[in-house]
Amino acid sequence: MSNLENLRKQAKQYLRWHRERYYPVAAIIREHLPRFRALSDQEILTAAFRLADAQELVARKEGFEGWQALRKGASTAVSTHSHSQPILTSVAAHLYVRDLKTSTDFFTTKLGFSVDFVYGDPPFYGQVSRDNARLALRYMDEPFFAEDIRQREGLLSASITLASAGEIKQLFLAYQAVGVPLAQPLRNEPWGAKTFILKDPDGNLILFAGPAN
Repeated sequence: MSNLENLRKQAKQYLRWHRERYYPVAAIIREHLPRFRALSDQEILTAAFRLADAQELVARKEGFEGWQALRKGASTAVSTHSHSQPILTSVAAHLYVRDLKTSTDFFTTKLGFSVDFVYGDPPFYGQVSRDNARLALRYMDEPFFAEDIRQREGLLSASITLASAGEIKQLFLAYQAVGVPLAQPLRNEPWGAKTFILKDPDGNLILFAGPAN
């Protein structure tokens, strides 16, 4: 199979992912297509996205300005980039929840997150984000941890960092003021960090950490 044929298949795969609202493709589109750069994941997934867009995405990933430029030098481009390192574009911690709406309401009204998307009929999967922090929420109707092991062992479901001591103190006081359940109050750690841990409606423990000074 020719290199160009492989690249055509890649473009069709991106187009299919967008049509299926496969949310990880949004980060790839945003990274490589400038006109999507200011859009959220949800906005990208609902925007018009054609085969020509998918081909341009593939071309830019391979270091070309567009699909026609890639077609002229596809063999050289593929050879040049075959040994490059993959780039990780985003990460999201996964939280297991009993009620997706209750969970999204908690993160939006109490913690200041926004809903990126909710998927399924009825909904069983979604994502919330605040700034660069993303949390994926997965509905489960069966026990997903043994008894109270998370609380006893302090098992974290997610860790979120802030840039300064002032910011983490401000966030802690804001969450405390609206009655967010805390598993650990704000404290200085021996390793030079300031942390606190909150608990969501399903018992997921989420650590917030920042510099101590």
